[in-house]
Amino acid sequence: MRALLFTTGSPFARAVRIVLAELDLDYEKREEITTPTVEERAAATPTLQVPVLWDGDVQLWESGLIAEYLLSTYRERAAAQPPLAEAAWRSSHAWRDKLVLSTIQTMGAAITTISQMKWAGVSLSENTHLQRSSDRLPYLLGWLEGQLADDASGFLPGCLSLQDIFLACHIRFAENRPIDLDPRLDDYPKVAALLSRLDRRASFRSCPIWWWEPGVTGYEDDGTPIYAR
Repeated sequence: MRALLFTTGSPFARAVRIVLAELDLDYEKREEITTPTVEERAAATPTLQVPVLWDGDVQLWESGLIAEYLLSTYRERAAAQPPLAEAAWRSSHAWRDKLVLSTIQTMGAAITTISQMKWAGVSLSENTHLQRSSDRLPYLLGWLEGQLADDASGFLPGCLSLQDIFLACHIRFAENRPIDLDPRLDDYPKVAALLSRLDRRASFRSCPIWWWEPGVTGYEDDGTPIYAR
């Protein structure tokens, strides 16, 4: 039995869903449109966060760990080009590759914190911590731009890496939420080119990121939001 618990909008869960799609793995989709109660979420994970993966006797949470597990456990790769990476990092460049992924996840945490606080009624202009989270974005994107060799490459040569996947999920999340956060991708042409290529990849199209704001209760087949009456 394989299953994934996730909320529709989570960029961390979207990245795991893309890895599952790349590996062509069937799984039960335990999808939540809105956040459940603390008790309901605690029944699945003590972190109270998604995604959570069940794979036979294995139960894992934290998106990076789940993605690393999937890469290392399932060795078959689809014919898509470039192919999905064999591992989360290269043994010859382990610390560099881990640093890139950690930096991208830091960006994702900052963006989702801003989003969550927005819906709790706290805006960027009203909170020093949120403003600092927003101020991180150009520095993080500038550093990540420098880690890409050119506008035709990803973070690991010759493959689709977890670094590529998570970056795309976090940035597209920011662009699809009215949270007053503009990545200004025109300033980062190599990052922009990478994201544009990934948008066309089958696994990304099958796990889209859709617009969300309070009141959205679901989506039409084409992604049009359905609002509560």
